[in-house]
Amino acid sequence: METSGIKKIYLVGIGGIAMGTLATMLKESGFEVAGSDQNIYPPMSTHLQSLSIPFFQGFSAENPGKFGPDLFVMGNVIRRENPEARFVMTQEKPCLSMPQAISRFFIEGRESIVVTGTHGKSTTSSLLAWVLEQGGKDPRAFIGAFVKDWGRSYRLGSGEYIVVEGDEYDTAFFDKGPKFLHYQPHIGIVGSIEFDHADIFSDLEAILRAFRNFVGLIPQNGFLILNGDDPNCVPLASECKGRVITYGASRQADWRISNVEFHAQEVSFRLLNPVTQSEHTFRSKLPGRHNVWNIVAVIAAATLAGMSLEAIQKAVLDFGGVKRRQDIIGEFGGVIVMDDFAHHPTAVHETLLGLKLFYPLRRLIAAFEPRSNSSRRNVFQQLYSSAFSAADLICIKQPPAMDSIPSEERMDAARLVEDIRKHGKNALFFETSDALLTFLLETSRSGDLIVCMSNGSFDGLTKSLAEALQSR
Repeated sequence: METSGIKKIYLVGIGGIAMGTLATMLKESGFEVAGSDQNIYPPMSTHLQSLSIPFFQGFSAENPGKFGPDLFVMGNVIRRENPEARFVMTQEKPCLSMPQAISRFFIEGRESIVVTGTHGKSTTSSLLAWVLEQGGKDPRAFIGAFVKDWGRSYRLGSGEYIVVEGDEYDTAFFDKGPKFLHYQPHIGIVGSIEFDHADIFSDLEAILRAFRNFVGLIPQNGFLILNGDDPNCVPLASECKGRVITYGASRQADWRISNVEFHAQEVSFRLLNPVTQSEHTFRSKLPGRHNVWNIVAVIAAATLAGMSLEAIQKAVLDFGGVKRRQDIIGEFGGVIVMDDFAHHPTAVHETLLGLKLFYPLRRLIAAFEPRSNSSRRNVFQQLYSSAFSAADLICIKQPPAMDSIPSEERMDAARLVEDIRKHGKNALFFETSDALLTFLLETSRSGDLIVCMSNGSFDGLTKSLAEALQSR
C-alpha cells in the first residue's frame, strides 16, 4: 500500500496499550491522528490528551466522518458488527490492522528483531531495546508494556534495528492470524511455548503451527534465537531457513547457562560465550530464574548487533524494569506493594518463586485475579492449584465477567482455593476486590510483600492498597 499521500489516520479502538502506542508513534511521526474506543480511561486517556490526540468515547458511524481520515486502523478487539467497523468497510479509503500499520510505517527499511513466546515477551523486548539504546544503536521499539526508563512503550530511534514484541494473538476481525506474522523478522526470538489463549487456539498444536509459520518468515541471512531448554521450542529449529542460535542450561545450548545463584535482590550466573568459548559471570537485578533465560536471549541478540558483553552487562544492571512486571509501587510501613501482570499458571509460579528467592525474609502474599480469557476458563484449573507454592498466603478473587464464558468452561475460583489448601497452603476466596482490600489491610504487617497479580485493572486494588497503607 502506498503511504506517501496519507496525512490523517483514524484508529478504531485507540484506548488499548498497543493501539494507543501506535497512535502516539504516528502522531510523533507527523501524522494527524484521532480515534475512538469504549470507555477510555487513564492512563491512556490522559496520555492521548497530553499529545492533543482527539478521541471519541463510544462508537458511532458518524465519528470517523467528523475527522475525515485518509486511512483507518482497526484494533483487534473490534468486532465486525461494530458500527464504526461497518462504516469503514463501506469506504474506499484503505484500512489496516494494527500489526500491518506497524509494519508499513515503522518496520520497513529496518532489521526487525521480533520477541515472541508464551511468557516474558514484554520484559525481554523492553530489556533488549534498552540494551541496544545504551549501546548506541538508537533502535526503534514497539513494546506491549511501559518501559520505566522511557516512561512510554515505544521508541522512535533512527538506527538500523527495530525491536517488536510479537504477540501470537489474532490480528483483526478480517485477519484471524497471529500478529507476529506481520513483523518481518530478521532476528526472531522464541522464549517459550505453552498452551494459552484458549478462546482462539483449540489446542497446543494450533499454537505450535502459528510459531512454525513465524519461524518460516526468517530469511536465509536471518537468525532464530531459541530457548534450547523448552521442548516445544526446540523442534522449531528445523523450520528456520536462517541460522539457529540456542540458549539455556542444556549442554547442547550455544549460549550455555550454569551456576545460577540467588542473592538478596540480585541474581548471578555463569555464561558460556559460543564465539570465544570463554565463560563469563553475569549479574542482574531482575528477580527469578525465568529472567535469567530472558537476559541470555537479549545477550544473544545484542551480540549479533555488535555489542560487547561488558556493555551489555552494564546496561542490564542499569535497566529500571517494566510497568506491571514485578513492579514495586512502594514500601509503606515495612509492607512492599507490587503490581504484576502474571496470569498463566507457569508465569504465576515462576514469578512467585523468583520473588521468594529475591526476598527470602519476607512473608509473600499473592493476591490473584483470573481475568484473561484463558484464566477464567477451567482449562488451567488444575495447574493453578500448584502454581502458588512459593507464596505464604494466597488470596483468590472471583473472576469478573463470567457470563461471557460458557458455564461448562468456567473456572471455579472457590474450588481452586480448596485445591490449593490440599497442597498445604493457606488460601482464601474473595467475592469482590473491596473484600480482598479490607482483608489485606487488616492482615498485612511490616515485613510483608504483597504482589497483586492480574492482566487487567484488578478494580484498582493495587493503587487503593498502596494509598491505604500509606495513610495508615
